[in-house]
Amino acid sequence: MNHAPSPSPSPSPSSPGLRQYALVTGNYWAFTLTDGALRMLVVLHFHQLGYAPLQIALLFLFYEFFGVVTNLVGGWLGARIGLNRTMNIGLGLQIVALAMLAVPSAWLAVPLVMTAQALSGIAKDLNKMSAKSSVKLLVADGAQGTLYRWVAALTGSKNALKGVGFFVGGALLTWLGFRGAVLGMAAALALVWIASLLLLRRDLGRSRARPKFSRILSKSRPVNVLSGARMCLFGARDVWFVVALPVYLATALGWDHWQVGGFLACWVIGYGLVQSLAPRITGRGQAHLPDGRTALGWAAVLAVVPAGMAALLAADASPQVVLVAGLGLFGLLFAVNSSLHSYLIVSYADEDGVSLDVGFYYMANALGRLLGTLLSGWIYQASGLVACLVVSAVLIALAAMVSGGLPRHRVAVGVDRQGG
Repeated sequence: MNHAPSPSPSPSPSSPGLRQYALVTGNYWAFTLTDGALRMLVVLHFHQLGYAPLQIALLFLFYEFFGVVTNLVGGWLGARIGLNRTMNIGLGLQIVALAMLAVPSAWLAVPLVMTAQALSGIAKDLNKMSAKSSVKLLVADGAQGTLYRWVAALTGSKNALKGVGFFVGGALLTWLGFRGAVLGMAAALALVWIASLLLLRRDLGRSRARPKFSRILSKSRPVNVLSGARMCLFGARDVWFVVALPVYLATALGWDHWQVGGFLACWVIGYGLVQSLAPRITGRGQAHLPDGRTALGWAAVLAVVPAGMAALLAADASPQVVLVAGLGLFGLLFAVNSSLHSYLIVSYADEDGVSLDVGFYYMANALGRLLGTLLSGWIYQASGLVACLVVSAVLIALAAMVSGGLPRHRVAVGVDRQGG
């Protein structure tokens, strides 16, 4: 791969580049709060209206589908026009999506909700691609330990805030109702959007070569293999977490909105904190950072968890004990797997036009979420939560198998940037 010819030291905390990245990260955090809250609002509100699990899953169909399209095209767009513009476009679209849902309940027909979710999906992935791509531009070419820590911190903090968003969604639905909740979030995000328009640097992340549209498909084997593993990994999470789990908690266990939103919020917050600590958990250190063998091993261990949960539930073990304990262990292991992937994609990506490779990878991530979301509603409605967990275990095993094709380190990572 081609890289910048002369690496420079990582910027100091007071550098203009790092300040710009802090702005991007702040925007990403604000967006993430609204995204998590909106997800919980839609699931709980439409379950309350009597929608079946598969119908609820279909409300997110366009959200996930357009995430696939956005990541594929958004990486190219970010390299052409700059990551500041893709970030601001994402913030603006999320405000429009929230405003579309602030209508009387009688108007909340399925086509309207699916259209709003489509805009929200586009907005979310434009923001994610912009933030993740920016990390690459701030770390010196050989400083892989720093890159791993920064990516882990960004990913973990984002997911922790998404968990807070789940809690906020459940709380706002109780306090303000659906319409009041989305109006309040739209107003708050509009203030962030105005600040972003004024403060973000105009050329952030713009490629020197102005890449052609034909470059949206990755030519890198490591990026392609990692993208396949990512698709299986996130399909495995969402096949039971997105629709099946909150509906099961509300129906089979009788939890109310506060309990469901609060429990899932705590899980995602803990998951995000573990992601931030992934460099310490893997225990590799600066001289020996994660590679394909690491990704394979952690995925193989993760596959055991949903398989074990399914076996225990099928044997009539206490659902509350199995779900609380199992979710905790699943969250810890999944967080490490996700953080490893996030580091590896930024490491594998080209320096010039980094958003192209990152966008392609998150296209696969969105495809996995789309698959998992549809399967979550369909399988839960047809066969229940145990079947969802079995499918999750199979998909994680596939992720482990695919990860076996990732590069292995041949020399110390501090010298060999690609690590394989």
